[in-house]
Amino acid sequence: RFDLYFSFFSACCHFRDLEPCGTHPQRFIPFQPLVRNGIPGLTETIVGNWLEKNKALRKDLVIATKVMGYSKNSRVVANRSPGKYDDALPDQLPDARLDADSVVAACEASLRRLKTSYIDLYQLHWPDRYVHSFGAKNYDVTKEREAVAFSDTLQGLKKLLDSGKIRHYGLSNETTFGVGEWVRAADALGIPRPITIQNNFCLLNRSFEGDLAEACSPSHYNIGLLPWSILAGGVLTGKYIGMVDLETRKFDPSIASYRFARFDNYQTRFFSDRTQEQVLKYDAIAKRAGLSLATLSQSFCKSRWYVSSSIIGATKVEHLRENIDAFLVDLSPETLAEIDQVHNERLDPILYTR
Repeated sequence: RFDLYFSFFSACCHFRDLEPCGTHPQRFIPFQPLVRNGIPGLTETIVGNWLEKNKALRKDLVIATKVMGYSKNSRVVANRSPGKYDDALPDQLPDARLDADSVVAACEASLRRLKTSYIDLYQLHWPDRYVHSFGAKNYDVTKEREAVAFSDTLQGLKKLLDSGKIRHYGLSNETTFGVGEWVRAADALGIPRPITIQNNFCLLNRSFEGDLAEACSPSHYNIGLLPWSILAGGVLTGKYIGMVDLETRKFDPSIASYRFARFDNYQTRFFSDRTQEQVLKYDAIAKRAGLSLATLSQSFCKSRWYVSSSIIGATKVEHLRENIDAFLVDLSPETLAEIDQVHNERLDPILYTR
């Protein structure tokens, strides 16, 4: 894992164009305090241990992390109070909410794990209110619930900004309505507006490029997109092509260690006839352009005017290098036109009405 970090830092020293907006430092490192092997915040702890040994690099890095949105009985929230919930049953764990106190408590826990005095970009992982996201295409009014007010969340962010514990804040998995409400509430309270939004965006889901792109435009709210899952969980690397029976969802034994093969019903929206049909077409475009499918997919994201930086992930150094090298590639107008043609045949195939 540390080989990955060293490779990333080395590459970013040379590839300074990875921050196309040009107003932020060149090295952007997004980390999520996720639960892995039952330990919330493990990624932050790993990064914090690295930072402690490389303190001189901190000033050159942009570190981003998140506070969890609404979730019942959250182990992530319990982990903010070490020892307090060790013997608690699952239904005795506290809920994750975005009230001011929870936002501050979550940030302070992240700072302890990261072993740093400040976070450059602090993001709201998803809203406290109900939103249609994570593959859902339509808004379901029956799922609305009482939610923490935008102003309440912003009071917590203001406290963190004023104390210097965070330098900026951003949104994630947000809607056009939500973006407008965050900006309106921030203006009313006299605090800075959010500077980023982290939503899903890739060749299989270009839903951002409509009204959200308009709202976030530099001439409107000026909020940069940090797209997540730009390789659709690995599907847009091409490594699953010909390796899965779409009817039975059985995977070739040679890829038994891959995440979609290891976990039943994991992000099934990526493995349908309609998504895989498009993957094959994008793979053909990549071959004609002399590129890998992964490079085509990532370079496409880089080409969008509303993308400030892209989030990449890797478990091997060679994957990391391919990810970074993709941002040195400029797709030709002809290749971009071919991509649009495939997209227009079936818009955003990983989104579903549910």
